[in-house]
Amino acid sequence: MKKFIGTKLVEAEPQEKDGKEGYKVKYPDGYESWSPKEAFDKAYFAFSGGDKVLESDVESFISMYEDSRFDACTCVVKATLVNGFTILEHSSCVDPSNYDHEIGINICKQRIKAKVWNHLGFLLQTAKDGVN
Repeated sequence: MKKFIGTKLVEAEPQEKDGKEGYKVKYPDGYESWSPKEAFDKAYFAFSGGDKVLESDVESFISMYEDSRFDACTCVVKATLVNGFTILEHSSCVDPSNYDHEIGINICKQRIKAKVWNHLGFLLQTAKDGVN
């Protein structure tokens, strides 16, 4: 069998079934089903804005940051996203005497957030309109 990647925009609310935690799921065509909590949580990310990406969505999609000073002028930041994907960014200054690690971290984080915003926008667009 071939493998497929699917992205759907659904509505859901917590619901127990036979004593198990899960979600009642409603699809865009009105079809309703039930999904176990573990499977649902692995497949879906809750957008705060519903049908648009908000800054809070971007921030909650980033699970952790790691930073280091690469050399006398360069800061490197690695962000790990909730799905395990990583994004690396760096910032550098010309003169090592001007190096400020906190400024470098902030520059990198802003660049990372811009990339995550773009990725989440792509994901949401695919979920809304499919891949046709």
